[in-house]
Amino acid sequence: MTVASITARAGTGPDSAGLLGLSRRGVAEAAMAPNAAQRYAAAHLAALRAAAAVVAAKAQPDQRAGSRRRPISVWVLLSRVAPELAEWASFFAAGARKRAAAEAGLVGQVSAREADDLLRDAETFLHVAESVLRVTHQEALPLLRPGA
Repeated sequence: MTVASITARAGTGPDSAGLLGLSRRGVAEAAMAPNAAQRYAAAHLAALRAAAAVVAAKAQPDQRAGSRRRPISVWVLLSRVAPELAEWASFFAAGARKRAAAEAGLVGQVSAREADDLLRDAETFLHVAESVLRVTHQEALPLLRPGA
């Protein structure tokens, strides 16, 4: 997709629905992650998938032949197709380097507080994305730990 070719369209397709499902699972996995770095990375990825769902539903690829462009961040695309989500896009784009560091296993890059805050923000953003796409939110069943 190119910035110049993005046009809004209504509805969600199977790609959007699948991405929202992956985002929901990602939030649940982040909540169960054993450490702050994994929780942060999983929460950020869940938000990325929710953003991709919005972009998939509201953007169309450039149909012109030979229109190769540089890849564009989903956060940039999100701001273009859903300007009302631009602040969210900026917020999560700012955390991309920290997510990469967490995924790379760099110790001390993410505190438990940062991970918990991002998890809450990712869950909130998922609900916002569902609202933008007019998808009814369904609460996940609580995850049970063995022996609980």
